[in-house]
Amino acid sequence: MIKNHLFILGVVSLLGIISCKSEFEKIRQEGSAEERLAKAKEYLDTEQCFKAQTLFESVIGAYRGLPEQEEIYFKYAYALYCQGNNLRSAHYFRDFAVTYPNSDLKEEASFMVGYSYYKMSPVYRLDQTNTAKAIDEFQLFINTYPKSERVAECNKLIDECRSKMEQKAYAEGELYYNLKNFEAATVSFGNLLKDFPESPNAEKVRYLVALASYEWAEKSILSKQEERYRATNEYAEVFLARHTGSEYDSQVRNILKDSTKKLNEIINE
Repeated sequence: MIKNHLFILGVVSLLGIISCKSEFEKIRQEGSAEERLAKAKEYLDTEQCFKAQTLFESVIGAYRGLPEQEEIYFKYAYALYCQGNNLRSAHYFRDFAVTYPNSDLKEEASFMVGYSYYKMSPVYRLDQTNTAKAIDEFQLFINTYPKSERVAECNKLIDECRSKMEQKAYAEGELYYNLKNFEAATVSFGNLLKDFPESPNAEKVRYLVALASYEWAEKSILSKQEERYRATNEYAEVFLARHTGSEYDSQVRNILKDSTKKLNEIINE
């Protein structure tokens, strides 16, 4: 009895699925442009993204040059975004903003360009090209719409993206140091400080710059040591001037002491 009941429920569910598919296929193949457009909007509102995209694509040509095309183009970009096709949605939102410069929807489209790239931003250990693009687009939005309600959100997202890029830069410097590539570690940590001068990790990074620079000088050929010990001293002195009472104070003072001693030995020789 229970098995029969489950079987009937399964059949009913299957028929329901077939019916939904048939409805979509019927409107796609036989519906007028007006019917397909209305159904596409309905599908987008209910987050049936692929169906919405398919139907918007099928009516774009029919409304070319007509007032409805603006809304279709905008909603088509959202249908792509809805599916997670963020690269294409960024393209179409940007294209919309260019094509319809006087549209009331341009501001939202411009924001969505940046947000599409933001959604493509990966974990910090991976390539951050899309993160950088998101920052650029959010900053462009702020510059273009300084009074927009979305400015605060853009600033928050920019901070999040920059934090991720900073993590990436720190991880790269740390990796170089662990691999004993002290030259690359010195340069990488130095670039981090240039790109993120207000970093909350600046104290530790300046310590690592001095440490990596010292190790680099140690491993250098004799003709390069004087120059690199001098650079180490500068890094150490900058650290001590900026971070009084730091937990790394004694380590940096030892680096400065040893570097100065070896520099003097080279000069005297």
